[in-house]
Amino acid sequence: MSTLSNILYGINELVILYFIIVNGIYFMLLVVSFFHIRRYRNIDRIFKLKGVYSTNLYKPISIIAPAFNEEESIISSINSLLNLKYTNYEVVVVNDGSTDQTLQKLIDYYQLKSQQRHWPKFTDHQPIKDIYTSDRYPKLVVIDKKNGGKADALNAGINIAKKELFCAVDADSILEPDALTKMLRVFMEDDTTIAVGGVVRVANGCTFKNRLVDKAGIPDSFLGRIQSVEYLRAFLFGRIGLDYLDSLLIISGAFGLFDRKAVIKAGGYLRDTVGEDMELVMRLHEHYRRQKIPYRIRFISEPVCWTEVPEDRASLARQRNRWHRGLTDSLYRYKRMLLNPRYGRIGLFAMPFFVFVEMISPVIEFAGYFLVGISWWMGVINGYFALLFLAVALVWGMVLSVSAVFLEELTSRRYERPRDTLILAGYALLENLGYRQLHAWWRLQGIIDFFKGKKEWGTMVRKGIGSS
Repeated sequence: MSTLSNILYGINELVILYFIIVNGIYFMLLVVSFFHIRRYRNIDRIFKLKGVYSTNLYKPISIIAPAFNEEESIISSINSLLNLKYTNYEVVVVNDGSTDQTLQKLIDYYQLKSQQRHWPKFTDHQPIKDIYTSDRYPKLVVIDKKNGGKADALNAGINIAKKELFCAVDADSILEPDALTKMLRVFMEDDTTIAVGGVVRVANGCTFKNRLVDKAGIPDSFLGRIQSVEYLRAFLFGRIGLDYLDSLLIISGAFGLFDRKAVIKAGGYLRDTVGEDMELVMRLHEHYRRQKIPYRIRFISEPVCWTEVPEDRASLARQRNRWHRGLTDSLYRYKRMLLNPRYGRIGLFAMPFFVFVEMISPVIEFAGYFLVGISWWMGVINGYFALLFLAVALVWGMVLSVSAVFLEELTSRRYERPRDTLILAGYALLENLGYRQLHAWWRLQGIIDFFKGKKEWGTMVRKGIGSS
């Protein structure tokens, strides 16, 4: 056997070993998630029986919703936030220099009035032009500021917010009425908790009543249904498993609850990144671990936020490119934590998992396709073995995706029609035949664009949700 053949043979063995390790970790997360979900369902029943959810013992919350050119959905989204089943909270909408009618729609609909007042500046952000309040909606505060991006808008909201905790949500998202109540349970269980994330679900295909989700449905489009499967997999066994292992590095920017003082002490949101949500969580880990201060960063599966997802390929490609750039950027910024015992599970498990399983997986995947093809052509590996390996990889991916769909049945059963669950199970099978490879290509481009220094978010095509 030639030197080149030996090299190819060795690389193929590494690719197979990588496949076994990665999918072994995913299987472990799936099993852990199953038992973790069952445990928390029992705890949830106990809380309900004791009537704890009906008390007023919760900490006050400021909901911060950055908005940029959201005229299609801004009113429905804010109305849903103003009708949550919670007593002590405020809604802080940050108009981040919108160029459409977002601000004017807010002024007209809520009868806003300008309030010239002084505000502290704990975190950096672009200048605030004005602050508006409403006599009819005393819980609502609207900030109009110069455009600076999502992280910049969140920093402005943190400065204006008056409550002990803040919930960061996207302005185009809709929280379920009891979402905040369920998230607060984590803070009641452990007073060292500084952040908690909830589930984000696909709103496309749902029907709405009084600006709230009336009936959960699935999108009509192929890409919408594929994303429904992706979201279920990412949240229902990815993050639940990582929460159980105390290794959570991401709280979705669309739905997260934070201790305001903790975030201020850490410096607020970083404005020079497209992955501000993950970067903040990693900085909190780094800060508290370095200072040796007890803390918890959690994820729970009961509270749900519904969000519109892009259904055109160009918007989806830009979104996934940005997500992977943000992931790569955050991991690179905190590379000192990688395999560092000083950071405990975060350094020894979470960081290696996100670097070697999540970040570089598209590189390994495409390299594997290429090398297996070359190896088969050169006769280094048997053609039947190559096809068998490919089949096993595809089938295992299908098993994981289908399992995520049925975990939804175990947790919340939001889909009333069994037909919807079966359709998503079918798309969980289809996802691995073409879309998975396309998605890996978008992520690979994200890594390349990160090293090119690309910072743009890219435009998103939205139709607006919750308006019917």
